[in-house]
Amino acid sequence: MEEEQIRAALNAHWHASAVGDANAEHDIYDDDAICDYPQSGERILGRANLQALRSHHPGKPSGFNVKRILGKGDLWITEYTIIYQGRPAYTVSMMEFRNGKVVHETQYFADPFDAPAWRSQWVQRIT
Repeated sequence: MEEEQIRAALNAHWHASAVGDANAEHDIYDDDAICDYPQSGERILGRANLQALRSHHPGKPSGFNVKRILGKGDLWITEYTIIYQGRPAYTVSMMEFRNGKVVHETQYFADPFDAPAWRSQWVQRIT
C-alpha cells in the first residue's frame, strides 16, 4: 500500500473516531488485528472485539485533536489528545500495517501533570 493511501486511511480513521462513527472508525483494522494497552496490561483480539469495546465505553470523548501523523512503510505513529469527562488524555498510537490494514496497534495514554517550577528557566510552555 502506498504511503499516501495509508495517510488517507489514517485521516479517515481519526476523523471517524472524532465524530463517533464506530463502523468507519474500524474499517482500517484487519479482522484479526491486535490492539495493546500496555499501561493497563490489556490486549484486544480482533476487530469485532475492539469495536465492541470502544462502542461500550461509558465516557464518550467530547474532544479529539490529532497533533501529527508520522510514518513510513508499514509503521505509522499518531500523536493526539482525547478529552474524556473534561480532562485531556495525551495519546500515542503505533499502527503496523499489512496488506493495507492495521494488524497491530499499541496505544499509550498519559494524564497531564503540572510542570515543576525548578526547570522553568530551561523550558518553553506548549499547549
